Amino acid sequence: MKTNIGITEENRKSVAIQLAKLLADEFVLYTKTRNAHWNIEGPDFHSMHVFFESQYNELDELMDSVAERMRKIGHYAPGTLKQMLQLTHLTEENESANTSAGFLKELLADHESIIEFLRGNINVIANDYHDLGTSDFITGLMETHEGMAWMIRAHLK
Repeated sequence: MKTNIGITEENRKSVAIQLAKLLADEFVLYTKTRNAHWNIEGPDFHSMHVFFESQYNELDELMDSVAERMRKIGHYAPGTLKQMLQLTHLTEENESANTSAGFLKELLADHESIIEFLRGNINVIANDYHDLGTSDFITGLMETHEGMAWMIRAHLK
């Protein structure tokens, strides 16, 4: 059935392309956070193991909400690892040691990259594609990532 929500198909497609990139970024960040949870070592192992678990659980909810937003505007979400790696702005590589500082620095950089991507799309999606719902939605995601980044930054002080 045709999606008739007051946004042209062309604009919904443009928004869906940006949401697909976002979903891929969220997926890669989720995977990297899971990796940190599984492979953290050091004297702060337990507290960081628990911290990373809370972070990946939050990212899991974000991923689901992005995919559902895509469906709400009439498009399918990417669902394969190949698609995610083709669409993401992030790298899946972990270049640091399995320490809290190493993982935290990499994860922080990824959160900040997603924040910049979201911030750069808020007005474009609202003004150019006339999708205030998605613009509002990604504003909320940006605020969530800002909070998650703040928590990580606080660990690095």
